[in-house]
Amino acid sequence: MAQSLEALERHNDTLTSIRGIVHTMKTLSAINASPYERAARSIEAYHQTILQGFAAFAYRTGGLSLQQDANAEQLIVVFGTDHGLCGNYNESLAQLVKQHQNAQSAGKPRLLCIGAQMQDALTDQDLKPEATLLPPASADGIGRLAGDIVSRIDALSHGQSLSGVGVTLAFTQRGEHGTREPVTRRLLPLEPALLQSTKRWNSRALPDYTMAADALLSSLIRSHIFASVFRASAEAMVTENAERLALMQQAEQSVDERIGVVTGDLRSVRQTEITNELMDVIIGFEALKKKPKKPLFRPACS
Repeated sequence: MAQSLEALERHNDTLTSIRGIVHTMKTLSAINASPYERAARSIEAYHQTILQGFAAFAYRTGGLSLQQDANAEQLIVVFGTDHGLCGNYNESLAQLVKQHQNAQSAGKPRLLCIGAQMQDALTDQDLKPEATLLPPASADGIGRLAGDIVSRIDALSHGQSLSGVGVTLAFTQRGEHGTREPVTRRLLPLEPALLQSTKRWNSRALPDYTMAADALLSSLIRSHIFASVFRASAEAMVTENAERLALMQQAEQSVDERIGVVTGDLRSVRQTEITNELMDVIIGFEALKKKPKKPLFRPACS
């Protein structure tokens, strides 16, 4: 059914307004992702320093093997979002957490959730988080969130050795060719390779330390935990904004295509109305030409 000119104009104005909103959100997503990406690169460089510290400690001490408790309490920290317009970002991660939980043989792990919408996605998978934290509102808030999570991990260990706690980080990271993938990373207990001594040191200056070995190891472990949580949070924010950016680009393209169709219809209707008006003028003019003219003066009757 053909639409009127007024209806098409209103439709075109609405689509133009929607396109402006989508373009603004796309721009904001691109702008917001940049600080989180810089934070992720910065913490990665810091984390490499911590890993070198582990290697130096293991070389100096000859390597260690931390005892692992088979009945250690398990905690999964899930990094999601409480904002929309990012597709199935939370749902795909919640499915992975469900699969990871089902694969656990040492009891049911506890859940710590970041993001209100992530909590809803976990609830849909019959998973109930013990607590839900707010995601960082800016890159400066990542340190605040990481510190809060580290404090909760310390509280979970009841002040004892962290070898009695199992912690897994679940987040979405960047993949190849601009893709994203939900992953799980074991944080505690520590990977055995971190404390294995190497036979050779890659520098002439051999590592050494003066502080107590227990205090140094404890400091390295906590720095490792903080850096890992910080990076997971930053990576989650980067991928969230990247996913929103991709969806906004698709939406903008769809709106542009729809605007093109409506603009074509609008031009067609306008041309049809102009043609009809011209035909009315021409038909009226032709009718006036064929109408016999009346004489100006009547002949006098004889």
